[in-house]
Amino acid sequence: MTEKAILALHGGEPVRSKYLSYGKQLLDDADIEAVIQVLRSDFLTTGPVVERFESAIAEYTGAKYAVAFSNGTAALHAACFAAGIKAGDEVITTPMTFAASANCVLYMGGTPVFADIDPVTYNIDPKSVEMLITEKTKAIIPVDFTGQPADLDDFIQMARDKGIIVIEDAAHALGASYNGRKVGAVSDMTMFSFHPVKPITTGEGGVIATNNYKYFEKLQQFRTHGITRNPAMLIERHGPWYYEMQELGYNYRMTELQAALGLSQMNKLDKFIIRRRQIADLYNDAFRSIKQVTLPHQKKGNESGWHLYILRLKLEHLSAVRREIFEAFQAENIGVNVHYLPVYWHPYYKKLGYAKGLCPESEHLYETIITLPLFPAMTEGDVEDVISAVQKVISYYSKG
Repeated sequence: MTEKAILALHGGEPVRSKYLSYGKQLLDDADIEAVIQVLRSDFLTTGPVVERFESAIAEYTGAKYAVAFSNGTAALHAACFAAGIKAGDEVITTPMTFAASANCVLYMGGTPVFADIDPVTYNIDPKSVEMLITEKTKAIIPVDFTGQPADLDDFIQMARDKGIIVIEDAAHALGASYNGRKVGAVSDMTMFSFHPVKPITTGEGGVIATNNYKYFEKLQQFRTHGITRNPAMLIERHGPWYYEMQELGYNYRMTELQAALGLSQMNKLDKFIIRRRQIADLYNDAFRSIKQVTLPHQKKGNESGWHLYILRLKLEHLSAVRREIFEAFQAENIGVNVHYLPVYWHPYYKKLGYAKGLCPESEHLYETIITLPLFPAMTEGDVEDVISAVQKVISYYSKG
């Protein structure tokens, strides 16, 4: 965008004087006090608070077990370990996600296979997945993009028919519901992330929820160097001090500090989700009459966690490319973002032999979307500023 265009668009003044990020944590005194209590306790790690946090996640989602990790990527890595992914195995996932959804497969020596998306929901398309299943397919990693659950029944059915494991990447979807059930107890394993922009935060952190006890045991062992102290699992017994490293695991443990913050945040999760939905409704009401954009589609039966609110630009009705429009929002101090660059467009994946053109719907979506700010700490004034900026920028670039 040229300086002249910026000045013309702004009329000399941006919508906001202070920058508004696309996402941000919401902490209160109870969260701070919870962390302080841990700092005053005997345990900063490997203590009782992590187990309490895991129990809170399991109870909320309806899963039998939950295992906490230092971050969501570590949790996905552990899920692939528990699923037995190895060299020669293929795992199908979506390219419209953060790189970790596919990287976790590479960590285990497997091969990510990218399926295209449904152009309406933006979630991975079951028909595309089914076409890619081979004898080498070991798992499917559907991603609940923006907080809207993927078509889990379709994936679970095709997985059962073919002996495939479903690892749901629900980094965006804690608090979301699928056909009346909370996300977390539907798939074989479900990952939640607790990065500061996610539904709740532990600073960094992740969890795998599962109903399978064998996966539960493997997940616990993997996060602690592959070590076990469980007498029933020991190969030898030297004494009460004895433990064994039986697998090549990692130090992926969540700290007591993280868990304390997460446990406090869980008390507010439902309120956070309600606020996210309120903001999304305000956006929908304000933008429904703007013919130059497509609003997010919500599939019947699902209740999104609304981690992200994505506008799709109808560039044929606009006199600018996406980058110009993005920069115009930034100049208005509206911290828009883009989610995501198709994973296989990253240089590392290109070196592995992946090429553009693999998933046309995903690539076209990437080129036409902008993420608007949406987080529980937003005030009514913040929401109004975003709405004003969208109306202003789209109107300026409208072809009429």
